[in-house]
Amino acid sequence: MPYEAATGWTFRKILRLELVVVAMLLLLTSSSAALWDPLEALRKYSRSVEFDFSAWTVQALMEKGISAALKVDKFLSVEQQNMLVDGYLQQVEIVNQLNTSLDEAVSAPEMANRDEKVAELQSQLTDEKQYLADLATIVEAVVQSQTERTLAEMGFSWGGQVFPPVLYKISDLPLNLIVSPRTEIRTVLSLNLLPGLDTLQKEAIEEGIYTEFDYSALVEPIGGLSAYPTMVMQTTSFSWLIETVAHEWMHNYLFFHPLGLRYDVSPQMRTINETVASLAGTEIGNTVLNASFPDKLPLPAAPKMRSKLQEPGAEATLVFDFRAEMRQTRLRVDELLAAGKINEAEQYMEMRRQFFWEHGYHIRKINQAYFAFYGSYNDQPGGGAAGADPVGPAVRKLWAESRTFKEFIEKVQTVRSYADLLEILEQPN
Repeated sequence: MPYEAATGWTFRKILRLELVVVAMLLLLTSSSAALWDPLEALRKYSRSVEFDFSAWTVQALMEKGISAALKVDKFLSVEQQNMLVDGYLQQVEIVNQLNTSLDEAVSAPEMANRDEKVAELQSQLTDEKQYLADLATIVEAVVQSQTERTLAEMGFSWGGQVFPPVLYKISDLPLNLIVSPRTEIRTVLSLNLLPGLDTLQKEAIEEGIYTEFDYSALVEPIGGLSAYPTMVMQTTSFSWLIETVAHEWMHNYLFFHPLGLRYDVSPQMRTINETVASLAGTEIGNTVLNASFPDKLPLPAAPKMRSKLQEPGAEATLVFDFRAEMRQTRLRVDELLAAGKINEAEQYMEMRRQFFWEHGYHIRKINQAYFAFYGSYNDQPGGGAAGADPVGPAVRKLWAESRTFKEFIEKVQTVRSYADLLEILEQPN
């Protein structure tokens, strides 16, 4: 390799590493912004179980550095990559089945040779988990590479480099603590807690905040988190995995633009960010799947609400529409809170939670914090937990009016407020 070429190659590698470190530090700084929130006192109930990102990030970056140095994915053909992904998904299922068997062996009322059975299952589970971890390292590299290639083709590269680079790690995700006023639906505090807290621990945190500070609180699981590398939940759904990796990458990308920097400024900005990331996850994810893993594209969703006659003269069968029912719930809660009927709103939410439970949706708690969290994701028509919030439809309108996905992102990434978004929509194409 000529000296000039070698020098340029080294410089680009060093520059990329520096940009990654800068991105990591900036993202970690944003994660701790809540420490300066005036609601700091609420953390007395969460501080002992808050997630430590620093240790996780250092370990994840070390693993990513080793993987990048080996470049194993670069030596795999498309067919080999697909076989590797299939093997990984099968291994996830094996581990899941062993976990279930171990739970049953421990919990079964009567079982002969319980100790030997438990020990055998634990040994098998340890071996299979290690094999899964080895496979995951290579699959992560494949997914990162394919996603970056797609992003580059979409126009998200400078000098051939996508920034920030796509880095994700399959991991046990932290839980999310969301706090909202009881008087309205609005996130005032969001913190990440240790994974694996049981229901009683969650309830203790929520009840303590409610009783002492008169705020609504909810501890909920998440599927992905835009740390750096991003954190993604283990799953057997490859299409969901690709979409989540793209969703979280978009959050990291937007962090370097006005939209992402102002994520926590208002509920509207949070909704714009989450709706954009959800739309991006679907668009980028489907493009990656079409190009490299077409056999893993998700099947078209069946209609959620329909009436049909099973036989002549039979009564119509109505399919339960969770999204429509949740929208109805949110609209009524908004009405009650606007009228100052807080207790009545909370009683209504509990009544509706029982209603959803009866229809197979086992929701642990529905309160103001529930809607503050789930209402931010408004990429699908119909409202759902967002109710009549106009922010999501406005984002979807901008997407529909954009000629390309890249054009849509270039427009929306400059948004500093909901008013900005409306102003962009009023501009002629």
